[in-house]
Amino acid sequence: MIPAKLKKGDGVRVITPARSLTMPWINEELKKTAIKRFEELGLNLSFGKHVNEIDEFCSSSIESRVEDLHDAFTDDSVKLIITVIGGFNSNQLLDYIDYDLIKKHPKIICGYSDITALLNAIYAKTGLVTYSGPQFFSFGNKKGFEYTLEYFKKCLMTKEPFKVEPPKKWSDDRWANNQENRNFFENNGYWMMNEGKSKGKIIGSNLCTFNLLQGTKFMPKINSSILFLEDDYESQPHTFDRDLQSVIHLKGFEKVRGIVIGKFQRESKMTKELLTNIIKSKKELDNIPIIANVDFGHTTPQITIPIGGTAKISAKKDDCKIEILKH
Repeated sequence: MIPAKLKKGDGVRVITPARSLTMPWINEELKKTAIKRFEELGLNLSFGKHVNEIDEFCSSSIESRVEDLHDAFTDDSVKLIITVIGGFNSNQLLDYIDYDLIKKHPKIICGYSDITALLNAIYAKTGLVTYSGPQFFSFGNKKGFEYTLEYFKKCLMTKEPFKVEPPKKWSDDRWANNQENRNFFENNGYWMMNEGKSKGKIIGSNLCTFNLLQGTKFMPKINSSILFLEDDYESQPHTFDRDLQSVIHLKGFEKVRGIVIGKFQRESKMTKELLTNIIKSKKELDNIPIIANVDFGHTTPQITIPIGGTAKISAKKDDCKIEILKH
């Protein structure tokens, strides 16, 4: 199921499946910037009843978070559900969600990082295409947001296939409380890791969170897929190596058609050479086209990708192409 595309006048509901809106560094200036951006798109923003609740884990109760999720899906005025930010505990919700309710009220749900667990579980249990992309927090970013917004609109407000071109510059600053003092770097484009062409359904996004679904009823089938995998600054090369190996061990991996790897944050210490060595050390990857250094996940700016949608990739030396077809 592909949910209806967004149009002016549609409602947007902000929810907090992981960390709360009342995080100290989600300040009033950031909130105002985010709200203004949605207004400029002609969208009507509202907030879940429990988004300001906060506990010792910077989150709220399972009951509160599930109630806001269900309310957002059943409210006919809401066409986009967007999460505030990531965190660590979205997978707590998975056994408490009414997936039949979601099937009856299909609509766009978008977020990234820890929200990966929620997005892939909903797709696995309902067949509803979900979206790994910017969160409410992201819309408060004053610099480098144009590219993010461009691909948000391409994926969620149009039906046409679109090519994914790398941005000219990127950043991974912790910008929330320092919006003006930012460091942007020249983008050196995509990295061709393994040559080849393929087409398949998109599964994945944040790797360490995606792996939390392994062995559960919430893990989507990965056969016939192009895996989109990324991680944040806590993922050092050795961590990414073993997490990738864990995906390789999944049932159906032999039928994976391609891999797209997101840009690494500088603090992760990953280099093109190290990533090449990791990939070349795994014989299971020898015949799979792989493109890396793609802008989704934890760096600025980022694309929006449909979990359960379709992508086409072509990996050649100095000529890597990514196209989102069905979204």
